[in-house]
Amino acid sequence: MTPTDANDPVAVARELERLRGTMEAGFARVDGSLALVVQRNDQTDRQLLDHEARIDALERARWPLASIAALTGVFAAALTLWQFAAR
Repeated sequence: MTPTDANDPVAVARELERLRGTMEAGFARVDGSLALVVQRNDQTDRQLLDHEARIDALERARWPLASIAALTGVFAAALTLWQFAAR
């Protein structure tokens, strides 16, 4: 805007309308970017919940293995002692 246009109300109105259009376009672009971020955040939350459920299932299925290994070790030690005592 030139200094001579500063006093012209029509020129000021045109410049304000141009700025308004620029701001609307910028806000629309930011709004679209935020919508994409929210969508990706929701996907990440779903993946985290899925992984949490899978880890819980693995932890529940894993505990008997240690118990079975310990019982097998105790049984093998007892069998070895019994065979040693039989000689």
